[in-house]
Amino acid sequence: MSLESHGTALRGLHRETDSLVRSHYGTFNRGDSPRNNQNEPFERRTRVMDFEAELQKVYAVFARICNLVVRLLWHCLHFLVSLWYFGLHIAEVLESYLISAGIFKRYRALNIHKLRYLAIVVESEDAYQISKVVQLLQWLADIGVTHVCLYDREGILKMSRGSILDKLKNVKLFEDVDENESLTDQQLMTLEFASFSDGKEGLAKAANLLFKEYLKLGGLSREQEEQIFTESHLTEALRTVGFKGPDPDLLLVYGPARCHLGFPAWRIRYTEIVHMGPLMSMKYGLLIKAIYKFTMVRQNYGF
Repeated sequence: MSLESHGTALRGLHRETDSLVRSHYGTFNRGDSPRNNQNEPFERRTRVMDFEAELQKVYAVFARICNLVVRLLWHCLHFLVSLWYFGLHIAEVLESYLISAGIFKRYRALNIHKLRYLAIVVESEDAYQISKVVQLLQWLADIGVTHVCLYDREGILKMSRGSILDKLKNVKLFEDVDENESLTDQQLMTLEFASFSDGKEGLAKAANLLFKEYLKLGGLSREQEEQIFTESHLTEALRTVGFKGPDPDLLLVYGPARCHLGFPAWRIRYTEIVHMGPLMSMKYGLLIKAIYKFTMVRQNYGF
């Protein structure tokens, strides 16, 4: 074999080897090896994973910053609200002091005769503060209120009425006073003690009385039956069984709850309800202010 034919065979073998490598590893630049070309997908995945890790770190830092900002805003808002209520409390204390001192002339002369019957609702826990209740009744007596109903849900004031009456002068129970006597004696204060059980018991007895009257009559038409169970008949039945006191014109609530705490609903249809706050922090000036506002209100009944 000649030298020229031997070189031709070597070149053909080189071309065949090169085509096999290209078909297996793909095309690569000179200086690159098939091993380096095979590692490129792994390096690319590694770079993507590193980028995702850095992104998660940035997200965690951003979430912490947002959480810190939200907490800071919440504390600032809570501080501003607390500061607002503190300012209102200071204003109420100052106003109560000025009213008690007689600085405001409009509170000096109250049209107390417009307040015919006053109801005091006391939260059960505050009802144990008998000294505060007695002080409140003394303030009402000084203002000129003559008819008061004391109510608490558990009946604590009713059980303590003996000690309350002993500490007050010229005071009698509502059920022990004749109606004509209470109207003529303007210096006499009448007290009514009520609880949640009185409302349920009184309503049950009144309904039982109406039912007995219905059975006695018997054989009535539907229109006559409807005439028996009217509001006036229920009121008369409650008065008959001894659970019908006057409807309060004004109801003052002492306690944290802004509701009447179960006071008989049929007695407060046209009653003004005012929340006075805890009994422990009651103030004479705020009591006068509540009564004054009621005397300035014009109530319209029906059409």
